[in-house]
Amino acid sequence: MSKPTVLVTRKLPEAVEARLSRDYDARLNPDDALYERDELIARAEGADAILPCHTEHFDADVFDRLPDSVKIIANFSVGYDHVDTEAARKAGVVVTNTPDVLSDATAEIVMLLMLGAARRAGEGEKLVRTAAWKDWSPAFMVGTQVTGKTLGIVGLGRVGKVVAKRARGFDMKILYHNPSRKTDEDELGAVFYDRLEDMLPHCQFLSLNAPNLPSTRGLLNAERIALLPDGAIVVNAARGTLVDDDALIAGLKAGKPVAAGLDVFNNEPGIDPRYKDLPNTFLLPHIGSATAETRDAMGFRALDNLDAFFAGQEPGDRVA
Repeated sequence: MSKPTVLVTRKLPEAVEARLSRDYDARLNPDDALYERDELIARAEGADAILPCHTEHFDADVFDRLPDSVKIIANFSVGYDHVDTEAARKAGVVVTNTPDVLSDATAEIVMLLMLGAARRAGEGEKLVRTAAWKDWSPAFMVGTQVTGKTLGIVGLGRVGKVVAKRARGFDMKILYHNPSRKTDEDELGAVFYDRLEDMLPHCQFLSLNAPNLPSTRGLLNAERIALLPDGAIVVNAARGTLVDDDALIAGLKAGKPVAAGLDVFNNEPGIDPRYKDLPNTFLLPHIGSATAETRDAMGFRALDNLDAFFAGQEPGDRVA
């Protein structure tokens, strides 16, 4: 019996590709080339499955043009906003994602963003690397202390809960806004706010951990930034679409928020260049899940979904 053919759109971890090649007829991408739409569709000819990342976009037009042989898209990502799930359902294509396995890694990046923005790490590293660090004084590189501050979390989901847990290690008070209130077990003492606008005035730090949905796009806008207290710091390791760039950049220039730590952006990697010119930004290149352990786990989770599908079972992480 022939093995199912799987088109893999990006270079994956070695252990993941080894398992793929063992169990499937794997069309790998050893050069890690970014396939444009037409090339992606052409390479999918005769494939039974596609294993993509968030860098590939599957809208209604793509589903209309995909070969009929493609029956499942097993995403190497927890987010699946790059896939039009309604179009997938109409085309009869199953869609899966990789939840649960990247919460710790992403929460670590949230803490790095908070510390980096608060303690002016980007500015400090630049001083050292450019030999512009000349001396020390009590007024030199003074930032904001994280310990004991109040953190507001927008979205107490898988990542948000781990962020809250890590932040408690800094003796932070945790507030959160979510579509619905969590159980006492999930809250662990965090204070729930039904309205985001009611929470923002209390947030010395604000962490965006919501998914990309029509209701969350542009969530952090000028009106909500104005509600933050003086000295507030904003971090985002979720999706760039949560932020109104014009509003945040204007706020950073005016000193509210006083700083921002960003790992995700609109139109990445072609981000708004104004962020790069602001000294009060700490910027990372979307590395929330970028640990060896997490990337392996993401790949194995995607393969578990493929294994289940081709065994005639329901994939555990089906989203469409």
